[in-house]
Amino acid sequence: MPKNPIAYVEIRVFAHATEDENKVIKAVQNLLPEDHLDEVTFRKTNLKGHHGNPILLLQTRIKKKEILNGLIEKISKNLSEIDKEVLKREFDRHLEKGSVFLRFDKQAAFEGEIKTCSADPIHVRLKFRKERGKEIFQICKEIGLLP
Repeated sequence: MPKNPIAYVEIRVFAHATEDENKVIKAVQNLLPEDHLDEVTFRKTNLKGHHGNPILLLQTRIKKKEILNGLIEKISKNLSEIDKEVLKREFDRHLEKGSVFLRFDKQAAFEGEIKTCSADPIHVRLKFRKERGKEIFQICKEIGLLP
């Protein structure tokens, strides 16, 4: 496995008008390694929902090796075997142009649990240095994202 198989990680999450922005940030921070929280900053973009309701888009891109490794390690250790099996089975649906797209449950993350979901998730994009799906699949197995 190459020394740094992941070039960067992008994290995006929406904070709806009914949600506390700080709690949404805390949910994302619960995915990150604790010793690097102060190094991860979020770009904020104000959006309007379908009915004109305010929505805040929070985004960050992580390139620092220590934070990337800590993030992957934390997700790999805490993601259930069932979620890993589903990800393995549906891997092609999560893979696009050298990236693996994951969606984590925002509420569960706020409570310190890491599990996948599709409704109002924390969007995580893992951008790999490789492009071929078979290579990325193998790397995901080696780093513990897949069983």
